[in-house]
Amino acid sequence: MSHPALSPHPLTRTALALSPRCIWLVAGAAICTSAAVLFRTRDVALPLLAAAATLAALAIVLWALARRHATARAQLHRQIAAFVAHDSSPSFTTDGDGAIDYQNRAALERFGSCGGKTLTRALSDVFANPAAVLVRLQNKAAALGAAREEMVTRRGHVRVCVHQIGEEGYLWRLEDLVDRPAGGRGAENISLPMLTATRTGTILFMNEALRRIVGERVKSLDRIFADLPLRPGDEHEIRSTDGSVRALIAEVEGPGGRREIYLLPSLTIQRPAASDPTSFESLPVALLRLSAEGRVIAANRAARGLMGAVEAEVPLSEVLEGLGRPVADWLGDALCGRTDRRPEVLRVRRPDREVFLQVTLSRVMEEGRPGLVAVMSDATQLKTLEAQFVQSQKMQAIGQLAGGVAHDFNNLLTAISGHCDLLLLRHDKGDPDYADLVQINQNANRAASLVGQLLAFSRKQTLKPRILDLRDTLSDLTHLLNRLVGEKVRLSLGHDPVLRPIRADKRQLEQVFMNLVVNARDAMPEGGVVRIETENLKLSVEMKRDRVAVPPGDYVIVKVVDEGVGIAPDKLAKIFEPFYTTKRTGEGTGLGLSTAYGIVKQTGGFIFVDSVQGVGTTFTLYFPALDYGAADEPEPVAPPAPRRSENSTGEGIVLLVEDEAPVRAFASRALRLRGFNVIEAESGEEALRLLEDPELVVDVFVTDVIMPGLDGPTWVREALKARPSVRVIFVSGYAEDSLQDSQAKIPNSIFLPKPFSLVELTSTVQSQLN
Repeated sequence: MSHPALSPHPLTRTALALSPRCIWLVAGAAICTSAAVLFRTRDVALPLLAAAATLAALAIVLWALARRHATARAQLHRQIAAFVAHDSSPSFTTDGDGAIDYQNRAALERFGSCGGKTLTRALSDVFANPAAVLVRLQNKAAALGAAREEMVTRRGHVRVCVHQIGEEGYLWRLEDLVDRPAGGRGAENISLPMLTATRTGTILFMNEALRRIVGERVKSLDRIFADLPLRPGDEHEIRSTDGSVRALIAEVEGPGGRREIYLLPSLTIQRPAASDPTSFESLPVALLRLSAEGRVIAANRAARGLMGAVEAEVPLSEVLEGLGRPVADWLGDALCGRTDRRPEVLRVRRPDREVFLQVTLSRVMEEGRPGLVAVMSDATQLKTLEAQFVQSQKMQAIGQLAGGVAHDFNNLLTAISGHCDLLLLRHDKGDPDYADLVQINQNANRAASLVGQLLAFSRKQTLKPRILDLRDTLSDLTHLLNRLVGEKVRLSLGHDPVLRPIRADKRQLEQVFMNLVVNARDAMPEGGVVRIETENLKLSVEMKRDRVAVPPGDYVIVKVVDEGVGIAPDKLAKIFEPFYTTKRTGEGTGLGLSTAYGIVKQTGGFIFVDSVQGVGTTFTLYFPALDYGAADEPEPVAPPAPRRSENSTGEGIVLLVEDEAPVRAFASRALRLRGFNVIEAESGEEALRLLEDPELVVDVFVTDVIMPGLDGPTWVREALKARPSVRVIFVSGYAEDSLQDSQAKIPNSIFLPKPFSLVELTSTVQSQLN
């Protein structure tokens, strides 16, 4: 670190800049004196000597002024450095180019020694784009003398102040803004014991509830906890006035690197004694007891206050929503200990008001059987998550809109493409209308692809995850990617030689890579190199970035790097939103990155973007890594098909239940063309009335999922009571996840998404029969 007394400050350098003028004046005096010596005549020598004396005198005056100017400004700089030396907020002095000359003790403790660095580089871990912020403030300070600005950083809210010193110097100060509880609603008055501490373990605040337990106000965490370091979600031993007690620790990241630590009751679940039937019920923390299958066994009074009435044995997915992946997968990870008790923010399904909960799952053993306990807190009251909630609400609304649009459009597209298939059967390639029909069919498929992208963004697309080696996946995709990038752009692949496998849908993952590579190509109109790099990464601590917390664990990283024009900082936060594009009208739909975002999040991964204008852009994808040699579970073997009655005609009897008349008309004609005997019904109620005839033989039910009155799963369950051997095909414009829980209870059932073609429908029915 430079010190103002040891290194030239900008003000000193400005003053010393006068020295060259003094040198020129002295040189001029010397030249005049030499000339006077050469000319011996009085008429020439005397004027030259007078000029030499005048130049020498001016040089002495200027040199004295420069020294005085430099001394005064250096003294000013020392006084400013002494003034901020013990300031609790980090302070820096810089020159006009941003080079750091001095930093106080607080700046040394937070940022380390920054000698020789620029302020932009020193603050690169604090701001997403420090250069733009600092240039804006410095220009304002140069015009007005001082400037300040408040902003949200990775460490919380910070106020940045700058004052101009002299002509070229600047004093910078970073002040952390801490939200303090106020009034009767603050942390001092809540019944839950809590404290606020720094990362080094210094206690900044203890509320009254915790002081009653500990007996006094202490200054460090080791005076309270006997088994440091703290592990959020685990039980710890607390030193209290009555001896040692155990409590569950919950931790929330506060502004400025501070930690808010809450003490919750122990979660060791035991059957309540007969003399104390309300021990679970009366706990002041919202708790749910869940079975290993994810069904709610019990909810205490505090949980019902947050969620409303909760029925016993109801699946957790019917109570909470917004996880972004199947709830069953999340519960399975918790039972296996893979979630590390990390919290998830979910929305309660209740019609009267909107409630967000922070839910943490813990695995427990109850009478020798594994189960789960969900610890919940009202996340709507946590200011540190406010920005995340706003974004989550917006994305949820867009996802619901996308799902509704997809359902209606898929019904229309099924009818359009289906009747087009029927027409194509009656026209050969030589027919004048054949080319028009092909165009209709192709555009219907393009529309279906667009709807699929909406479903992908809303994380409602049907995925078929398998264990993949990304090296093989990218190798298979290389030929197509080379065709996409064209002749001006070169594709480069680099892999970790011992890359770990991941679990994902290969087809959807290929779509992600194609979208990213196409964007990289479009960002380099003059050509360049697109690099795709893979590597293994182990996170030992939680990584927080872009309002997202990546939990510790093993990951496979994929980077897609281009050398293009880059993305402006004010647009980076919007690029994953649907229909937002930086391209000109007609060059893109704005769905490529939103589709990639939805697929990656639905796979359980994370996607981040870094960009510098004029340098390039890097997309980084994080996928949970599996152990080496991991293998997929074998596909479930379907039970043998039931023997059809001898009275059936053709290749089988199909009961088709569909409330959309155009879809029903197409499906009926398609099945009859393939030799099936079709019985039509427009509702679940009509289907049950037809099945009341004991003489009616049916081999396959083909039914829509969402219908007025009885939906597909409801009437099928009723019908299978009398006909347990009938196979079932569910069709829907929504994704398979909406049917997942119901379909698991119905044997011999499969899912066919809309829009489907004639061949897909008939082959699916035939496969169910065979």
